[in-house]
Amino acid sequence: MKNRDIYLSQLIKFKNKSLIKVITGLRRSGKSTLLSLFENHLIESGIKKAQIIRMNFESFDFDEIVSYKELYSYINSRIIDKDKKYYILLDEVQQVSSWEKVINSFLVDANVDIYLTGSNAYLLSSELSTLLSGRYVEIKMQPLSFKEYLNFIESDKESTIQEKFNQYLEYGGLPTVVELLDNKDTIGPFLEGIYNTVIMKDVIERNEVRDAALLESLLKFIAANIGSIVSTKKISDYLTSSGRKTTSDTIDNYLKMLENAFIIYKANRYDLKGKMFLKTLEKYYIVDMGIRNKLTGLRNTDYGHVLENIVYLELLRRGYDISIGKIGTLEVDFVATKPSEKIYYQVCATIMDDKTRERELRPLKSISDNYPKYILTMDQTVFNDYSGIKVKNIIDFLMQ
Repeated sequence: MKNRDIYLSQLIKFKNKSLIKVITGLRRSGKSTLLSLFENHLIESGIKKAQIIRMNFESFDFDEIVSYKELYSYINSRIIDKDKKYYILLDEVQQVSSWEKVINSFLVDANVDIYLTGSNAYLLSSELSTLLSGRYVEIKMQPLSFKEYLNFIESDKESTIQEKFNQYLEYGGLPTVVELLDNKDTIGPFLEGIYNTVIMKDVIERNEVRDAALLESLLKFIAANIGSIVSTKKISDYLTSSGRKTTSDTIDNYLKMLENAFIIYKANRYDLKGKMFLKTLEKYYIVDMGIRNKLTGLRNTDYGHVLENIVYLELLRRGYDISIGKIGTLEVDFVATKPSEKIYYQVCATIMDDKTRERELRPLKSISDNYPKYILTMDQTVFNDYSGIKVKNIIDFLMQ
């Protein structure tokens, strides 16, 4: 197993803290592997195998555990020595009805450290958040970053970094994709399978969606318009004009379902002068380029928006809250904030053309504060500072 240090280090940091560790993310993004890596860490640090209770509810081994009473009985039977700490690692636990009661009970009554994974946000919008009221920490897992991707394909000594980046943009960063690169014909069917499973299990079945075809049309629209400002009305009007009659309310509900399954992410607009979030006209990004390209094909792809999507996901991985900056009639692609940090980013394929460069610089120049400002581009240039606005190559940014 390849390490996922960015996430494993978070689990280790919270080990033995009286918080439930909840790992969320798209199916096949590596959550189960992360639990296995953490299990190895526990054993290497001296924890006996008998003290680790590992259950994967997508495995046939636990097919008969469907109620919270059965789950409680099984875990309780494994806790033999009450003086020792037990580590409970549960994959896709939301498949057990009322599982929250069991987790809360063991947290209160037993000497345990609990780790959960789930493929949709309902894991935390369920009774768990009410029962635990702040006694859990969420670790949001994504497909491989480009830096992780390079680590996973380190055996490829012949391709240039640009070729590897192009491959990453085409096939995406789901860990299984890396294993299929030596036979690229298998990648398409794999991505199709993941997409169908996520749509069917985490969206359609979970939400009892009546119009699956409309949901798919919506997702294809979002995939084709990543990085573009949209509104529920605009999407509704477009789909209706394409023969799929719908309403803004239906589109709004379907978008939330897709967000909750970690397929798409929404970035709201923020008025930098008025210091307030705007309630309309947001942007959406998709969790993985491979899935996105499977939905839309590679033709007519806006390269700048694809790069914007990659940068958005990278900023998420680095723990930033991200919004779209509005300043008058101008727009800053990303305002990335942490409690003690703020950075402005513009993303553009190239700024070699004078007009393009001025267009990208203008919004950043109009911001009067002294927080760092960057233009991220695919250019390789010696000119990397325009009146304090830094220019950085996107691959270099992803590698840092």
